[in-house]
Amino acid sequence: MIKKEEVFKIGIINKPHGVKGEVSFTFTDDIFDRVEDCDYLVLLLDGILVPFFIEEYRFRSDNVALVKFEGIDSTEKARTLTNVEVYYPVKFMDDQEEISSWNYFIGFRVEDIHHGCLGTVVDVDDATMNVLFVIENGDEEVLLPAHEEFILDIDRKKKILKVDIPDGLLD
Repeated sequence: MIKKEEVFKIGIINKPHGVKGEVSFTFTDDIFDRVEDCDYLVLLLDGILVPFFIEEYRFRSDNVALVKFEGIDSTEKARTLTNVEVYYPVKFMDDQEEISSWNYFIGFRVEDIHHGCLGTVVDVDDATMNVLFVIENGDEEVLLPAHEEFILDIDRKKKILKVDIPDGLLD
């Protein structure tokens, strides 16, 4: 069984495309195109993470791809995937030099050099231009701008994000 900490969100299935089971997929990270070793995407169906093997895909725009999954061969089957969240295995991101999605950091512990441990990243709010890490520490929730200049170090093995938060930002 695939666990939530083993994947990170990269997009959502929009709707069927055509009559042969193809779906429109809006993505925030094109890692599925950059990594050769992984031939599947993970979809969240009824609270369960399920791998779907990719037969083929093609890009429609900079952030939309048309994807054909194995076993999905009709509009009716493709329709069952409408509005389903799409995830990608973290283990393949670990091999990449550059991190191309803020969602990769979900599950990382955030440690500030001035304030100590801030908590764990539980979500990424990308609804606005300023992407925010949603950090939980017990009952407390902190919103922190996801910005490269705040990040001092990334420990991928221990899942620790060391940051230097400017004065006043946490107040």
